[in-house]
Amino acid sequence: MAHIELTNDLPGISGLMAQRPDTAAPLRLLADALLRTGTPSLSTGDRELIAAYVSELNNTRFCSDSHSAYAAVQLDGGADLVEAVLADPDTAPISEHLRALLRVAAEVQQAAQPVSDAAVAAARAAGADDTDLHDTVLIAAAFCMYNRYVDGLATELPEHPDYYGESARRITDHGYRHRTKPGDSSGAA
Repeated sequence: MAHIELTNDLPGISGLMAQRPDTAAPLRLLADALLRTGTPSLSTGDRELIAAYVSELNNTRFCSDSHSAYAAVQLDGGADLVEAVLADPDTAPISEHLRALLRVAAEVQQAAQPVSDAAVAAARAAGADDTDLHDTVLIAAAFCMYNRYVDGLATELPEHPDYYGESARRITDHGYRHRTKPGDSSGAA
């Protein structure tokens, strides 16, 4: 049971956003800016994978499962690739570029301190540019916040196994910006 009274039965961050549309709006805009705007070197699927990975490191089941589903529908290799990355990015079948950025994201998740020079140098050697580094650090930092929001208020997990797949279709079709309504699972961040 959540630590606060919710007037909806939506799981995870979806319930929190439906409860507080005033705080949900900027959180959704941030998620949309970070995750829905790909670049040639960091696709929307890659961005979702970084969010899923940080959420997995934080043991935030709702966010890890949500963003894993969102990444899976956007990446070649689908759920098997996502599962391999979450299990061990060092052995997963991904590019060295993405592997190096996941290491950067892991450092951000571990502590509020500068990313090591070694991790930045490795990412640059693997082809990461300033935008890749900036966006990776901001995605990782934002997902530490989103994860703490979800877990700090002890939100519920979805009851239905299809929740994440349905939500993934909505997010990939419409993004994060639209308002969550009762019964709409697409407000997840």
